[in-house]
Amino acid sequence: MKTTDFNYHLPSDLIAQQPLPERSQSRMMVVHRSTGTTEHKHISDIVQYLRSGDLLVVNDTKVIPARVFGHRTDTGGNVELLLLEEIAPGIWETLYRASAPPRPGIRLSLAQDKLQGKIMSTDGKITVKLSSDKPLLEILDEEGVAPLPPYIKRERGQGQMTQADRERYQTVYAQQPGAVAAPTAGLHFTPALLYKIEALGVKRTSVTLHVGTGTFKPVRTENVEDHVMDSERYEITDETAREINTTRAAGGRIVACGTTTVRTLEAAAERLPLPAQSGRTSIFIFPPFKFKIVDVMLTNFHLPMSTLIMMVSAFAGKDLIFKAYGEAVREKYRFYSYGDCMLIL
Repeated sequence: MKTTDFNYHLPSDLIAQQPLPERSQSRMMVVHRSTGTTEHKHISDIVQYLRSGDLLVVNDTKVIPARVFGHRTDTGGNVELLLLEEIAPGIWETLYRASAPPRPGIRLSLAQDKLQGKIMSTDGKITVKLSSDKPLLEILDEEGVAPLPPYIKRERGQGQMTQADRERYQTVYAQQPGAVAAPTAGLHFTPALLYKIEALGVKRTSVTLHVGTGTFKPVRTENVEDHVMDSERYEITDETAREINTTRAAGGRIVACGTTTVRTLEAAAERLPLPAQSGRTSIFIFPPFKFKIVDVMLTNFHLPMSTLIMMVSAFAGKDLIFKAYGEAVREKYRFYSYGDCMLIL
């Protein structure tokens, strides 16, 4: 299967650059796998398609403001770090941007001198040892910037995020800090809409998958099968496993909010009934794929030739997905992270 098989044309003016004034204003295309038909709705209409006994599963990861700015202490040259993951106490895997390449031993002053760094390794991955007088997350909340996707254009520099971004590039149920990108299908939910869903008799539970750069890593191989996903950390608690198993046993549907939730559930589905577990997953879902847990998916509209459009093509069928995407372009849906969504039944 060729990567180019998943290409499509998207006018640049359909790439959403700002969140809508209200989360609940997002449009929602409903795709019916059984009939191959589509409907045009809004996210608030999702209550029409859920029913008592369903289980809504969301990803409760929390985006951390992981971009920090500073300088080299020897030359004074500007430095930007994106903190990806703490791999040992105080040791972070990072992305590094500066005018000169990194070298082990270089010392950094970051976050308005509140955070000190030392480059430990540049062998494949750049690791930095960080130290400070205050907890790191507290410093990041004060001085860090959440890393918006590159297709969302903002003025360069430390003030790159707007105040709206700080509020809206985060789900209302985010709990577990650790992601460098938002699970964007969840951005559409408000507390009021979640209450309406609960009132239907639909329960809600959470998994955690800390979204890293691997989720959005471009597919650069000619053949889809040759692409390798970066691994990401996930957790399924005892309570979540119990809710999923009880719902499935009773004949209810598992409604997954977002591709990261789908990846977590399907990666964990090697054993059923589903056990509580934590670890890392590099699962790559593309056609054909047999889904073991997920019955319904809520997702945004994804980049051409991305692993995400490959996943939804595996779930609904490539022909139906590309028919729906063509319709979304004609109907001028908003695409990508701040865009509209698709409910696949």
